[in-house]
Amino acid sequence: MQQTYSIAPPIAGRVLIADDQKHIVEALQLLLKGSCFLTEVVNDPAHLLRAVEAGQFDAVLMDLNYTRDTTSGAEGLDLLSQIRSMNKLLPVIVLTGWGSLDLAVEAMRRGASDFVQKPWENLQLLQKLQDQISRARAQRRVQRQSDDELQEAREIQQKQLPRQLPDVAHYDLAAITQPLRFVGGDYYDVVRLGPQETLLCIADVAGKGLSAALLMSSLQATLKPLIAQRLAPRELCHRLNRILCDLTPEGKFISFFVGLLSSRDHRLTYCNAGHNPPLLVRAEGPSTELAAAGAVLGQFPEWRYEQSTVKVSSGDRLLVFTDGLVEACNANEEPFGEHNMVRITQENASANATDLMGLLMLAASQHCEGGFQDDATLLVLRAL
Repeated sequence: MQQTYSIAPPIAGRVLIADDQKHIVEALQLLLKGSCFLTEVVNDPAHLLRAVEAGQFDAVLMDLNYTRDTTSGAEGLDLLSQIRSMNKLLPVIVLTGWGSLDLAVEAMRRGASDFVQKPWENLQLLQKLQDQISRARAQRRVQRQSDDELQEAREIQQKQLPRQLPDVAHYDLAAITQPLRFVGGDYYDVVRLGPQETLLCIADVAGKGLSAALLMSSLQATLKPLIAQRLAPRELCHRLNRILCDLTPEGKFISFFVGLLSSRDHRLTYCNAGHNPPLLVRAEGPSTELAAAGAVLGQFPEWRYEQSTVKVSSGDRLLVFTDGLVEACNANEEPFGEHNMVRITQENASANATDLMGLLMLAASQHCEGGFQDDATLLVLRAL
């Protein structure tokens, strides 16, 4: 005996209907069911927002008025803004009356994907709904691909930074970097050159995001073999700059600081190529800036760099950072500033490097209410 099986048609999508008029809801449900859409109904703003937050729908079909004695649409416009803050890609088609074209235009400005006038034409409504769902699905595919690529880029960039700082005799070290986006243009490294010598370096690529991250990768690839040659800081900067001048796009540059720390005589020999001056906070209180004496990298191929030397004594703290930390601004556009870095360091004279690093990053984050405007990196060295 031959048997036949019915195959259910594919679901066209899940649609959330938001309207407080029963006859409108019933008509929309009947229409969408006939075109293989699954529907769910809410009839007030609070339930609408909760349903959107759950994230189970391919589109929203919503009225702009929920208080029966008003036709202003203000309630619906506010809802649109809230929906967009929760989900930027969710298609939202609004239902408006024939005399509400101005309201429909404002709804589009607030984030509506499209609008349909009441009474609607069935084929037009279905076509708009299908078009918006297809467009949103394509956008989500692109977004997922972009997110995956950015995540891979971030993992690669993280591997370019030291996984663990080396032990340095007579010193305590800690470092952290916080990119503004998935990837950033800040770089740091700490390299043991021998039992008594350690190289510290930090860099900040002008700009943000992928372009800065790519240039940072060029810096890191160029710097590694130069470090292995155990060059003096000024010679390292000179050679690094000559190479980067051929790699750096017009309008881009890199600020860079490198210091060679001797555990034998407790001296730091450094070269500053246009970077924020690190702060050496003495055990007894005063602070010294290790000021820039050279141009940024990648712009002036013939620049000759100079180096300086400073004595580091027991209890001294060296703070090496990028501008994203000290330039983090509050609501009044006031930067966190070097003065707060020094103050917090002086107030926590007994803190180890890791704890001091945490205190400084927390204070900067609180100052800007977590809204850093740039990549932020901090390296703390404490002489024991």
